[in-house]
Amino acid sequence: MRPGSRSTRIQSLVAEQAALRGARVGVVDVCTAAVAALPVGGAGLSAMSRTAASHPLCSTDDISEQLEELQLTLGEGPCVDAFTHGSAVLTPDLLTGELQDRWTVFADAALEAGARAVFALPLQIGAISPGVLDLYANVPTVLGAEELADAMAFADLATLLLLDARIDETGAAADGAVPDRGFEDLGGHRAEIDQATGMLTAQLDVGIDEAFVRFRAYAYMQGRRLADVAADVVARRLHFSPDFSPDAEPQQTDEEP
Repeated sequence: MRPGSRSTRIQSLVAEQAALRGARVGVVDVCTAAVAALPVGGAGLSAMSRTAASHPLCSTDDISEQLEELQLTLGEGPCVDAFTHGSAVLTPDLLTGELQDRWTVFADAALEAGARAVFALPLQIGAISPGVLDLYANVPTVLGAEELADAMAFADLATLLLLDARIDETGAAADGAVPDRGFEDLGGHRAEIDQATGMLTAQLDVGIDEAFVRFRAYAYMQGRRLADVAADVVARRLHFSPDFSPDAEPQQTDEEP
């Protein structure tokens, strides 16, 4: 299947879930759509950061809620590994001896909660990783190539939605907080957000995660979308100094890129 057609199909499935809720699309719809489309029993999504406390954003059932809480509380499990290493962690059977040794507490706790297989997919755009999408099954499960590709497409869409709704910090933006703009608009800004964050690492003399934290803080305090702030940074209409504070306006410039 061509990447474009897969992305369009996944977007349609997620939009259908939002329509059923009677709300604009949020990451909760990604989770419910993934469960409906893939051979899994539930899904959960957690916002994660190296510079701030991580926290669960949504889950589709009690088991997925427990899995999110367990991993963030214990600091171990496929979700934590996926975020740390920036790559998918596929666990077809938690009873595998190697996994029992790798996640000494989580593996038993997850099995007790009712999970047998867990698939953790990092939400990532370039160097920016705002969280992880977790899928679980209650029986040993292997995702086929097409199923895994779909799962990764769900994760990609969750990344865009989470970054775009980050000002609201709920995973599904509050009604009326941000106008509904559709998926095409979100996807068009993904590279620009990453580029702007990279530019801020130089302007602020900080790492990529800290730059993104400050980027988000400014957008929040100014009541602006991340994509709009990114466009100004990339076009060099905004310049952040090392002593910048979120409620202060960065230096405005007329410089062209």
